Amino acid sequence: MPVSDEPIRVANLIHDATVRLAFALGLQQREARLEARVLAAYAWQVDPAWLIAHDTDPLTCTHIAAFQLLLSRRLEGEPVAYILGQREFFGLNFTVTPDVLIPRPETETLVEAALERIPRESLWRILDLGTGSGAVAISLARHRPLTEVVAVEASAAALAVAQANARRLGVSNLRCLASDWYAALGVRKFDMIVANPPYVEADDPHLCQGDVRFEPPSALAAGPTGLDDLSIIIAAAPAHLTPGGWLLVEHGWNQGAACRALFEAQGFSEVRILRDLAGQERVTLGRHPG
Repeated sequence: MPVSDEPIRVANLIHDATVRLAFALGLQQREARLEARVLAAYAWQVDPAWLIAHDTDPLTCTHIAAFQLLLSRRLEGEPVAYILGQREFFGLNFTVTPDVLIPRPETETLVEAALERIPRESLWRILDLGTGSGAVAISLARHRPLTEVVAVEASAAALAVAQANARRLGVSNLRCLASDWYAALGVRKFDMIVANPPYVEADDPHLCQGDVRFEPPSALAAGPTGLDDLSIIIAAAPAHLTPGGWLLVEHGWNQGAACRALFEAQGFSEVRILRDLAGQERVTLGRHPG
């Protein structure tokens, strides 16, 4: 079969990548095309709009090789966020590495609920447990600059990512602290505690599928029911909350009732379960009765 001298153009390469991504990863065509465009824009360091304006441009071997390197990683299942080293969350761009959980849209429900309860001119002290990339803590600190936010994390590597994000995003009212949940906090009390802890059942088959395979297991699984860490956080929260302080936790879609029971067992009032944009129960919150 004769070799064509026709050059490979932007549109052709993205179309081919779209087909391969959809087949290899089981993506919808629209999602696969979006991923192909994101990878191309990153590989060539251009704005996504450039891809449209230059869709008939011929590509050099260097351009093709740079794109294929990223595409091969994605075809192996590596998450786009880890390939790019970044993920947008709550209007901010966060650096992410395989040491941290990739921020997810449903976690914005937790941030929104917290911001609704923090007065704009408050001097509240806020604790974020298991901060990971710092997405929740930094988002709160940016939107409530008068607050004092403490972000704790047991993983030294993850804590370094959170600290780097805080510096890059110019957050000065945030302190990162190495701690296994409340262990390093002593008797400190806060006006609000937020947490997006591990909450997946240890034997959940999804842990061996898709993007999740590349994320740190310690940030995902929490015992046979997924409630191990949630139980610890909720049980110890009253000792670290001021009277009337709030506790807000993210959890799995099927754990709302169990979390409500844990809140009520600790005497929390105004207990509510909030749904994310997909309609799934995602956040349980309550108020310290003291």
